[in-house]
Amino acid sequence: MNIKYKSNSNIAYSCKNNVVWCSKYRRKVLTDDVAKRLEELIREVCLEKEVEILEMEVMPEHVHLLLDVDPQYGIHRAVKTMKSKSSRDRRREFS
Repeated sequence: MNIKYKSNSNIAYSCKNNVVWCSKYRRKVLTDDVAKRLEELIREVCLEKEVEILEMEVMPEHVHLLLDVDPQYGIHRAVKTMKSKSSRDRRREFS
């Protein structure tokens, strides 16, 4: 098994995180244009924060991500940023 490590100035790491989040009451709101826009927003945030998306699936009631995140930045910050930006922007665009 060949594991690829990333590094920054302090550490070498390989941190794969499985993230799933659901819409409120598991309503099926992530469809068509909303799902496409959500994928775009998640990719934008990941590009800004240097988070690698290994896998992404947007289902009508939940989002499934496999991410490689720098442990010094933290998975909690990455997910918080993704959820807040995607929620704010989608609410502006879609009623």
